[in-house]
Amino acid sequence: MDIQATQFLKNGIKTAEYFGFRHIDTFKKNPLCLDCDKKIDLSVSAQNKKIDALHGILCGGAQMFCDNKLQAIEEPILFYNIEQVPRSNDAVLALHIYNVEKSIAESILIHAMRALTLDLGFSDHSVRINSLGDRDSSIRYVRELTNYLRKRLDDMPEAARELMKEHVLYALMYLIEKEHELAFRSPNPLEYLSDPSRKHFREIIEYLDMTETPYEIDPKLIGHHECYSDALFAIDILDSEGSRLENAPLTIRGGRYNEFVQRNTKRIIPATGAVAILKNKKTPSRIPGKANLKPSVYIVQLGFGPKIKSLQLVDTLRQAGIPVYQNLASDSLSEQLRNAEAIGVKYTIIIGQKEYVENSVILRDMEARNQEHVPINNVAQKLKKASVAV
Repeated sequence: MDIQATQFLKNGIKTAEYFGFRHIDTFKKNPLCLDCDKKIDLSVSAQNKKIDALHGILCGGAQMFCDNKLQAIEEPILFYNIEQVPRSNDAVLALHIYNVEKSIAESILIHAMRALTLDLGFSDHSVRINSLGDRDSSIRYVRELTNYLRKRLDDMPEAARELMKEHVLYALMYLIEKEHELAFRSPNPLEYLSDPSRKHFREIIEYLDMTETPYEIDPKLIGHHECYSDALFAIDILDSEGSRLENAPLTIRGGRYNEFVQRNTKRIIPATGAVAILKNKKTPSRIPGKANLKPSVYIVQLGFGPKIKSLQLVDTLRQAGIPVYQNLASDSLSEQLRNAEAIGVKYTIIIGQKEYVENSVILRDMEARNQEHVPINNVAQKLKKASVAV
């Protein structure tokens, strides 16, 4: 399948904006950032550009966050940027979510990247996911992994033994790359998760189950300990036999990189991101513009189940050409309703626990000041009749 970079970026930008991401330049104009006189110093060096295994593009999101003084904004921040892999012809779309500790951040990233994958024509794909857990989880896992490999030094390749001197995870990543038997018998990081990390990971798995996303839990999907914490994920393009396609034209990887941000800024700032790379397609000199969507609808949700239903509804409405506002990261019903009022949308869709169970929504006409219960499968059709599609 031959996909041009312009098509990739145009689809990517539109998809990102439907899911609430805004171009990084948008935040430069935010008064809170403009008035902020304290900048967090962070420079992504050549050395730490290697640790995200994504050419430093994921870690570069942290530098954009700091350079633009986005720490002045306390609410969830979702931004995207267009790049090119250094010294290559690969075009890149990167999505980042800051100030969201909960698993909805990873869920949004996976859903948005899957939507882009489908839009580009890759219907056969699957998600791989793993978790390294928080710092306590990582300490326990690394201790067990170290004991395991030390007892088997004689069976290890010399290169892996040398990497053990730097860090045990370097050795493991080498063994995984070489498909060595020791790697596949090594301890499973999921067995050493702390209670909070176990809960976080379980929620992401529940999201994947609820959305009928094809996935597998892959304990050997490992990231650099100085970059990643908690969840890591990949979206793999599959061949006709359902196997992972080698040299696929599209690569998508992501995860939570709180560890990198904290290590380099000395601040606890929740950070997650995902990077889509279109191989052998140079970023065009004229990058497609912003989608400039002007939604007339705001989706309001409250609770884990309603968040997932809302995320699915955003995608359903996206496919119907109906742009929406949403703040899936918010846990405050009143805050979301105030935002809807302030923006001045014509319709508000509300999904609470009752609506989640009944598979319905409350559709509120903000101008007529009336509302009705609507089956969730009928929402797009009803809004289209109200002429809110683009």
